[in-house]
Amino acid sequence: MKHPVPTVLLLLVFVGSGAAKLASLEYELVAFARWGYPLWAMYLIGGVEVLGGLLLLWPRVTSLVATGLGCFMVGAIATHVVHAEWPMTGVATAIMALGLWRGWLGREEVRALLAARGH
Repeated sequence: MKHPVPTVLLLLVFVGSGAAKLASLEYELVAFARWGYPLWAMYLIGGVEVLGGLLLLWPRVTSLVATGLGCFMVGAIATHVVHAEWPMTGVATAIMALGLWRGWLGREEVRALLAARGH
């Protein structure tokens, strides 16, 4: 595995966070209700987080997935800003930066992947 530290950190964050949503943990239910989001959105986001976290284990797409997960955090950041949850805004921003940084570290892998697909 190339760049194991940021990759494993992202995996732990996204699988853990997504699993909490899929397990309907009380704090996730309370948060989604406070934000006014429907319950199905919690499960959808949780599924994307778990799937994305696990896809980080597939070397061929790790960098692309890390970039996608970083971009996915824009929604979390926006939610926390709208609700003035400043500490969590910082956490979400740090996770976004980690995903984008991990994607940037593997930018050559992404180029090779896209070239192999004829793009």
